[in-house]
Amino acid sequence: MEYSPPPLFKQGPSALARLIFFVVLSIALLFSDARFKTLEVVRGVLGAGLYPLQRAALVPRDLFMGAADLAVTSATLRQDNAKLHARNLQLSQQANDAASLAAENAHLRALLQLSQRIGAQTTPAEIQYDTRDPFTQKVVIGGGSQQGVQNGSPVLSEDGVIGQVTRVFPMQSEVTLVTDKDQAVPVEIVRTGLRSVIYGTAKGDLLDLRFVPISADVQVGDELVTSGLDGVYPQGLPVAKVLRIDKQADTAFARVVCVPLAAVRGAREVLVLHFVPQVPPNPVEAAEAASAAAAAEAKDAKKKKASKGADKKADDKAKAAGAKPAAGAPAKAPASTPANAPASAQTGHAGGHASAAAKAPAAKPQGGH
Repeated sequence: MEYSPPPLFKQGPSALARLIFFVVLSIALLFSDARFKTLEVVRGVLGAGLYPLQRAALVPRDLFMGAADLAVTSATLRQDNAKLHARNLQLSQQANDAASLAAENAHLRALLQLSQRIGAQTTPAEIQYDTRDPFTQKVVIGGGSQQGVQNGSPVLSEDGVIGQVTRVFPMQSEVTLVTDKDQAVPVEIVRTGLRSVIYGTAKGDLLDLRFVPISADVQVGDELVTSGLDGVYPQGLPVAKVLRIDKQADTAFARVVCVPLAAVRGAREVLVLHFVPQVPPNPVEAAEAASAAAAAEAKDAKKKKASKGADKKADDKAKAAGAKPAAGAPAKAPASTPANAPASAQTGHAGGHASAAAKAPAAKPQGGH
């Protein structure tokens, strides 16, 4: 019986021979591929065929690295989100501050232009708070007698009249708004020049133009400005705009409802106007003042004349007092003339007596007559 080994254990060429064969084959393939690029196609086919297997082998690694990246990325995103949220809040606050400063700047520029346009002395002030009385329309501003604020001064904003100072303290002042029911402002319609008086209402949001005849030319949208007749508000300051006109046949006056042009409750900075009205003098008072001045001038003239007469009398008395010694000197000369006086003096003395004696007889007949 012939024994043959199993196919697995069959021996072919020797191991050395196979090694040499494969080494030579490898060198030949390397040389041909490096020199003539003969295996490019084979390499491309093998790479395409083995790519799915390569990706399948790298799936565990990709899963692990993906999980790690996900954890790191999630933490980084949370941190970045928190930082961006804080930065967004900061930028929002800065934007709000910038918008507030821009609005305040525009408001202050408008107040400055208003002060320059009016041409009168003004005092800027800030509205601090509203009064506690809910039935009155009043606010308190941060300016008082120490800043030159006077009672009755008008209070303005860049849009128009706000109110009037009614009480003054050293560092604060109370302002009654134009919407107060007890506040009145003389106004005129810009379009027609019709003058009237505007009052506040009980609600404190609208204005009531009173004493307007039904036949008056008043239209919705007409602008009202101060007339300046009261001597408190200068002429031409914006006050209100006509909102509604109610005319009834049984009344002589129309009910004209107006809305204030200025933001009465929304103002923050205001101007207190130091307005000095140019009121013409009263004719009666002017006549009395003129007569008093004329009487004072006449009295002064009499005093001056009396003083001049007294001075003249004093001068005359002084002249008379100076002339009497000169006239009496010759009469006393004979008594004081010595015996040994010169002959010329004695002769002159005798001549004087002779002339006096010659005049004396002539004077006696006159006295006799």
